Amino acid sequence: MKLTLESLRNNLSWKGYRLPSYDIEAARQTTHDAPTWLHFGAGSLFRAFPAALAQRLLTAGLSKTGVICCEGYDEELIDRVYRANDNLSIIATLYADGHIQKEVIASVTESLKMSEDMDRLTEIFCAPSLQMVTMTITEKGYTIRDNERNFVPDFAWDASVGPKAAAASFFGRLASLCLARLHAGAPAFALVSLDNCQNNGIRLRRAMTDMADAWLEGEFITDTEHDWLVNSISYPLSMIDKITPRPDARVTEQLEADGLEGIRPFMTEKGTYAAAFVNTERPQYLLIEDNFPNGHPPLEQLGIIFTNRKIVDRSARMKACTCLNPMDTALGVYGCMLGYKTIHDEMHDPQLVKLITRMSVDEAMPMVEDPGVINPVEFLHEVLRERYPNPFLPDTPQRTATDTSQKLSTRFGQTLYAYYNSPVPMHRVSNLTYIPLVLAGWLRYLLGVDDQGQPFDRSPDPMLPYLDNLLEGIELGGEPAKEKQLYPLLSNKSIFGANLYEVGLADRVTDMFAELTRGPGAIRTTLIKYCGE
Repeated sequence: MKLTLESLRNNLSWKGYRLPSYDIEAARQTTHDAPTWLHFGAGSLFRAFPAALAQRLLTAGLSKTGVICCEGYDEELIDRVYRANDNLSIIATLYADGHIQKEVIASVTESLKMSEDMDRLTEIFCAPSLQMVTMTITEKGYTIRDNERNFVPDFAWDASVGPKAAAASFFGRLASLCLARLHAGAPAFALVSLDNCQNNGIRLRRAMTDMADAWLEGEFITDTEHDWLVNSISYPLSMIDKITPRPDARVTEQLEADGLEGIRPFMTEKGTYAAAFVNTERPQYLLIEDNFPNGHPPLEQLGIIFTNRKIVDRSARMKACTCLNPMDTALGVYGCMLGYKTIHDEMHDPQLVKLITRMSVDEAMPMVEDPGVINPVEFLHEVLRERYPNPFLPDTPQRTATDTSQKLSTRFGQTLYAYYNSPVPMHRVSNLTYIPLVLAGWLRYLLGVDDQGQPFDRSPDPMLPYLDNLLEGIELGGEPAKEKQLYPLLSNKSIFGANLYEVGLADRVTDMFAELTRGPGAIRTTLIKYCGE
């Protein structure tokens, strides 16, 4: 059987699958005529979480519309994941006892390419019914390069202005679509980042403001249009959490055993590993700042928390700085160097378990501000006892080590400054052990040599050329790195979120880095020294 609408209508072989119980065609027509929700980013997190929420709304009769998806980066996904399967998808939820819950998701009513479907996107943006545009474009997607700011907006009506150059820029096109809504007389709405990074709404607003400022300076837009982009449209903060690893071979085998065809994962030309299904875990969290000028789908009926900015920010900092993301980094870099291929295997390593537990419980937790809606201790224990140890969740240290240079500042900088500014004697930077051990571990990881002295492939990171240049000449078993060589790196606030010399942690990291590079086996020896047998 194939993952198509015809198969759902005519094939009786979907035993063991939870199928849509609403009128799919009616939902698609209603959404086309009066869209309420558009999402940018066609990756696994969208299908595993937001698209599933849209399905729950349809199933419960809480909404008559689904969600429209648009991809602006890897548009091959639209052809091979969405359109090849009639915009249907399968969610395989993996439980720690080995049980897999399989569900066909039909809430994605259209799949669009930003480079080709601007006319349809303009229709959607101009619809008064549209309430929110969400996005998962990854943390680094919110950085606008200088050449993008110079793109001419493609809504300019004066032919002398030039070509529609904004088509080359995601935020140029997004700003153009938002201004089309203004000129159509539709009400302001919300642009909502659902990316797993702190201050995501602030990053989104900053990117849109940068584009609007450049256009205003170039006299491509008016003050009124600038004000619409910056102040009338809202940019709520959100905190989202759900692990969605790359498609797993065991899930592929089970789906094929069920009789599904064309379900095998593939790699796009841009390096995205994808499939018609997404495998994920059961736990999930989503808090959104309640700032929606045109309303929002009734997601609160599904347990999604709409609250004030302070609580969302506290929740995001709890996760990003203490209860999940710092441990991702620790398991990522040390897992790669110790030869692990899955996170759950690392949870059988006594030193790594002690490292992440003591780092989070003993060192980071004292600086957490309880958000009040999620208990930090319970959240942390769920991660340590259920989520990471799940043997059927195929997450890898190689994935969590990706783009580490872009993540350290959020995951550790705030905690370091909290210690640095703390008046409590026991909360001194000099008392920290496990946070500096993780930072030193990342430096050791950058050498690209595992604990046996063998080279390994480092995960993608845009800063690798710069970092390799700074660490040039440092070798396993060689002379310890000198302060003169490490200073440009350890003092870099953009990487660590703090100048490690300023907060008093540089010497500690440098010494640990020296221990980790003494020779083959030094990583395990150092972990045992600080974490015990």
